Amino acid sequence: MHWGPAAALMRCRLADRENEALMVVIGVDTHKATHTLVGVDAGGRKLSELSIQAATAGHLKALDWARRIGGHDVVWGIEDCRNLSWRLERDLLDSGQQVVRVPPHLMARVRSSGRARGKSDPIDALAVARAVLREPDLPVACHDEISRQFKLLVDRRDDLVAHRTAVTNRLLWRVHELDPSHAPPPASLSNFKNQEALGSCLITQVGLVAELARDELGDITAVTKDIKTLDARIGAAVRVAAPSLLGIYGCGELTAAKLIGETAGVSRFRNEAAFARHAGVTPIPHWSGTNPVRLRAVKVGNRQLNNALYRIAITQIRFNSGEPDATYYRKRREFGDTHAQALRRMERRIARIVFGHMRTAQANWAKQLPKEHNHVEVFGA
Repeated sequence: MHWGPAAALMRCRLADRENEALMVVIGVDTHKATHTLVGVDAGGRKLSELSIQAATAGHLKALDWARRIGGHDVVWGIEDCRNLSWRLERDLLDSGQQVVRVPPHLMARVRSSGRARGKSDPIDALAVARAVLREPDLPVACHDEISRQFKLLVDRRDDLVAHRTAVTNRLLWRVHELDPSHAPPPASLSNFKNQEALGSCLITQVGLVAELARDELGDITAVTKDIKTLDARIGAAVRVAAPSLLGIYGCGELTAAKLIGETAGVSRFRNEAAFARHAGVTPIPHWSGTNPVRLRAVKVGNRQLNNALYRIAITQIRFNSGEPDATYYRKRREFGDTHAQALRRMERRIARIVFGHMRTAQANWAKQLPKEHNHVEVFGA
């Protein structure tokens, strides 16, 4: 699904005053057990309200209700809580509905500007619907199975790494209590050789602290094996799905997988500028009156994408100054930019390159892999 069908529909209807009364937007406030829906017209006036069970039967009930109040050309706005809304989005998209995602901060801003006070599911759903009317370029929902599986694998790996770090920190304190001279460097326990060396020291120790330390070292070893298995699986999938991303200096297999997973379908972005904005590398204006025009860094957007672009940029600056983007960074520094300013400009250029590679990769998925089996052939499961 490409960027903009819902936004284009809304713009056309708002431009045509004769059809304005036909426009219906449904805002959805999602929860684990139930979803609350509120329909509004083009002027934001509330038409109807419905509460449904968060299951396919409830979603079918919502579709029937939506057709009664708005016909077949309804725009659905869903608060962007992917864990809660994913199943609803899937059922709506499978039914040919137009769905846009509303960031929670936009919903909260619209709710606070309304005349009705308080917070409830209907108030939140109404705020979601009105946010859709106010913001014509909200991201369109699409379910790219390959991107989603990359995200699931990378998130699982991140969780395992965080768990290993927590266990390692506890283990280091126990080793310090037993014998500080045997304490390894904190980052070294991701290596099997260092794990074996520490295990040889711990086996000679007695007492409960030593017993717990040996158990925790065993946990670290087991988690490390799982992480390396995931590394191999993710790397193999990236080489099949988006090998061109690996041609970008500083973009390794894990970074490429993070980019694909967090992008969640590059075709949902109108252009590379929209992608850069989503990644938080597009500066915003910050000036007033006769003051000089200034641009300020943004602290919003997808921070995981932002971090991936940052890693690529820093790697190029430190280890391959001959890269065109690294050369651009040095020129900006010579021009008078600070390190942070030049780095932001460099990340913006890298975002443009990444967008092009991912768009090519996604086009190849559709051409080369059967739709019903593409994730199986890429991930081997």
